[in-house]
Amino acid sequence: MTTIRISLALLVMATLPTPLHAASGSWKAGVAKVRITPEKAMGMAGYAARKHASEGTLEDIYVKALALEDQSGRRAVLVTSDLLGFPADSARRVADRAQKDYHLPRDRLVLNSSHTHAGPVLSRTLSVAYDMNDADWAAVESYTRELDDKVVSVIGAALKDLKPAQLSFGHSEAGFAMNRRAKTEKGVVMTPNTAGPVDHDVPILRVEGKKGALRGIVFGYACHNTTLGGDFYQFNGDYAGFAQEWLERRHPDALALFVAGCGADANPNPRGTPELARQHGEELGTAVDKALAEKLAPIRGPLKSAWDQFPVAFAPSPGREEWEKRLQDPNIYIQRHARMMLDILNRDGRLPAEYPYPLQVWRFDNDLTFIAMAGEVVVDYDLRLKKELGADRLWVAGYSNDVFAYIPSVRILQEGGYEGGGAMIYYGQPGPFAPSVEEMIIGKIHELVKRAGSR
Repeated sequence: MTTIRISLALLVMATLPTPLHAASGSWKAGVAKVRITPEKAMGMAGYAARKHASEGTLEDIYVKALALEDQSGRRAVLVTSDLLGFPADSARRVADRAQKDYHLPRDRLVLNSSHTHAGPVLSRTLSVAYDMNDADWAAVESYTRELDDKVVSVIGAALKDLKPAQLSFGHSEAGFAMNRRAKTEKGVVMTPNTAGPVDHDVPILRVEGKKGALRGIVFGYACHNTTLGGDFYQFNGDYAGFAQEWLERRHPDALALFVAGCGADANPNPRGTPELARQHGEELGTAVDKALAEKLAPIRGPLKSAWDQFPVAFAPSPGREEWEKRLQDPNIYIQRHARMMLDILNRDGRLPAEYPYPLQVWRFDNDLTFIAMAGEVVVDYDLRLKKELGADRLWVAGYSNDVFAYIPSVRILQEGGYEGGGAMIYYGQPGPFAPSVEEMIIGKIHELVKRAGSR
């Protein structure tokens, strides 16, 4: 009888919920960063208006990594960067090497970019937008390959840095993001719109080491990283870079990592000068610091992940006659785009009808769901997902794994304008997305959230 009683007691103890402090402390975390500021003048990404190469550096730019290991030994790495966005080819090379060198599966590597418009050009994703010659493009290819090496190395350094940790999550707010789309009689124009949708939420992940020492601060915001315009020629991370710098000065033993949200249709307001970029960065950093001083919710394991790459359809594209007609358009970007489409037609006999869209979900038990969306995602997705999945324990990121186009909602697709289809010219895509784009992506997100599951 004694043996039976002891066994029953052990069984009851095993089924009791694990205390939060014990569960949240079962993590390991590692952090690392590498400077990626170009050593030489080269093309700057983000603005077609720029007419020449960079002119020095206002603020160094970085790639940073947070490595996590849950109680089962499952590892994952979040990479953040002061870049316009990882192109598909670069992201694929990095992911393949991370899997080979560190046995890190694709579903457990997130590559996010701050979308600063004051970083270097990467690959040829936006080649229509840039006035560059063969030598300029050779410099871009060389820099991109060096960047690949640095990203792989920082992933390895973060994994090597794994130490016992506790994770906690919370929210704050910053108010400088403003919707940038306004409907007029002549169509949608890009201008500050106080009545347009926006999300001022600042999600925050706190990473603590021994005795509560702060080791990592991961934070996000849904706003274009474009305080500085196309007339500015010095490398820097814009407001997101200044926010990270501000937080690291306040917490010298911690690494601050910025995750860009679904801010494709929002701009900082006001904007235009380095002083305003610093001001917005300090506002964002202060919001994060305020939350860090409060009690955040513990994050438990296990960490479960899901990844998929699925086709998202374009609307039907014009025929050859229309593309040939556009070669005579007075707009140089329309000409370049038409030439690109004709080259594809001549090579392949047809234009792409769809794009392989990468999507990723991480679930931290029932405490946090992190969704990494590709492309420049408009805020409608963020606001809809918060309604459907719950805002308190949700983090939606854009600009992840492949920045290849704007991702409009059906509303924005119908309204048109730059985010609704105009930007596809610069991205070298055959045209706007089909009206199915929103439901296709939202449906897949729900599928991956279920696949990632919970305990």
